[in-house]
Amino acid sequence: MARRTTGLRFQPSGGARSAPLQVGRKQVLTIERLAHDGRGIAFVDGRTWFVSGALAGEQVEARVLGARNRIVDARAERLLAASPLRRAEPCAHAGRCGGCTLQALPHAEQLALKQRTLAEQLARFADLAPQEWAPPLVGPEFGYRRRARIAVRWDAAAGRLEVGFRAAASQSIVAIDDCPVLVRPLQSILRALPALLHGLARPQALGHVELFHGNTSAILVRHTAPLADNDLQRLRAFCREQAAQLWLQGKGEPQADAPEAPLGYRLEPWGLELHYRPGDFVQVNAVVNEAMVAQALDWLAPQPGERVLDLFSGLGNFALPLAQRSREVVAVEGVAAMVERGRENAAGNGLDNLHFCLADLSNPLAEAPWMAAGFPAVLLDPPRDGALEVVRQMGALGAERVLYVSCNPATLARDAAELARQGYRLRRAGILDMFPQTAHVEAMALFERGPAAR
Repeated sequence: MARRTTGLRFQPSGGARSAPLQVGRKQVLTIERLAHDGRGIAFVDGRTWFVSGALAGEQVEARVLGARNRIVDARAERLLAASPLRRAEPCAHAGRCGGCTLQALPHAEQLALKQRTLAEQLARFADLAPQEWAPPLVGPEFGYRRRARIAVRWDAAAGRLEVGFRAAASQSIVAIDDCPVLVRPLQSILRALPALLHGLARPQALGHVELFHGNTSAILVRHTAPLADNDLQRLRAFCREQAAQLWLQGKGEPQADAPEAPLGYRLEPWGLELHYRPGDFVQVNAVVNEAMVAQALDWLAPQPGERVLDLFSGLGNFALPLAQRSREVVAVEGVAAMVERGRENAAGNGLDNLHFCLADLSNPLAEAPWMAAGFPAVLLDPPRDGALEVVRQMGALGAERVLYVSCNPATLARDAAELARQGYRLRRAGILDMFPQTAHVEAMALFERGPAAR
């Protein structure tokens, strides 16, 4: 298959060496296209500029944030000619908060950018294209995020507490009391949270605050010193008002302030409930998560008589629904606390054909006892650095179908190339819009072994 071009070009480096660019310098630029991370790309004097806050076709005045060799990082500070695609950014903090960088781009264009990113990475690093592109899995543009980390910092010189989100390309904190991507219960908490924290007697003891929402809301307060008794009472009263659990974390693991119902979320289509604790990995987008699990079951098509292997299994987000359709599921995870949580979730949902195992998935697994009998179907959902060591063992497992859920198209493409070398075909692929308003790309790919397409 001929290698496809990515469309991203860099200027040649011949000729006289350019003078170094100073941070803060301003430059008028014409943006040619968007990079995979959503920044605009421009070319001037043999340098490639990556410009946050700019769209393809726009002319902007940009300020240099940093430069290395012939690559320049910059931020658009003045819009001279706007793209016809540009829309008014729905959030008042856009451009200052570092969280949602694509708000000026209509949602359909955001999806198209993510689709191009996945296709270009597969072509560039694996020389692959799927036999079938699946339509994007989407949910609401806003009001989707059920987890958030609130930055809290005591400014000793100014004698004040800063509360908000990290600024773009900076460690500064942007004061925020409203965030439209949060689910509604967390929006209510966020609006009231700054006043609460500013009113504490010893705000210097605060580290940061995390918000969660599932079957209930929860607030985790990380503290670097013991909380004053009056401050603890204020936190408890606030949580009662917001119908939220209070969790505290000092030097050890997060602890619930009082015995309460477990924190969890439901996978409603399968009648399952998964419990978790603050600090556990949970997908932030409940709507897309359910659609993702349903698509994974459809694509992998586990059969009642089959053994299925779920790698990087976490709490059991995929493993529990898989166990309802399979003879046996072996779920493997590298974090002991998550293995224990997975076992509790399997027992709590009455799934005795689901077995959670602890293993370092960055190492060969040939000696693992659960490897011996093989698996016709394998699902893996690795972190951003991918699963190359595991993927190298797919053929030895006897896997006929491999479903790869990815949060990084570059490592997915690298691992896809390894699967192709073992005789697997990329049958189907598509993006999962887990993080609308951002350039973050999640994807799903199905690989099949054998000459005939399913």
